[in-house]
Amino acid sequence: MTTPTVFWEPRVYQGELAELAQVRADLARDLTGFDPDLVDTLRLCASELHANAVRYTDPERLYGEVIRILSMPDERTLRLSFSDSGGGGGIPRIPSERTEDEWDRAEGQRGLLLLENLAREWGHVRLAPWADLGTCVWATFDVDTAAVPTGLRPFVFTD
Repeated sequence: MTTPTVFWEPRVYQGELAELAQVRADLARDLTGFDPDLVDTLRLCASELHANAVRYTDPERLYGEVIRILSMPDERTLRLSFSDSGGGGGIPRIPSERTEDEWDRAEGQRGLLLLENLAREWGHVRLAPWADLGTCVWATFDVDTAAVPTGLRPFVFTD
């Protein structure tokens, strides 16, 4: 039995918000041929994930970078992930301790809530649980199999 999986080239960015335009442009280029609405959704989520990764990356740390990974684990799923380089000490979570009035006035910490509503699912994993070496936040998105562009080169793994 074989399982097709498509991996795009990982993208590495400096741990700075100034990289956001490049992140969005790279993602649009990598997803050429996919449904434009899906690409827009992923670009919006990528903006939030990149901003969160920057927040938890220490830019003064050697290799203070953010890494973007894009893949299709199966023909119906796109998986987008961003990994920070650690140093921020935080765990991704949707804040729940705010009152409704505080949420109305809040400008920050809405990115994961956005992700929660646009992605099929999302989660995170510590890159090294014994040290603050970074966190990978990932999200999966549904893809219409009839709208997948031709010419994607899958890596084929056999059991």
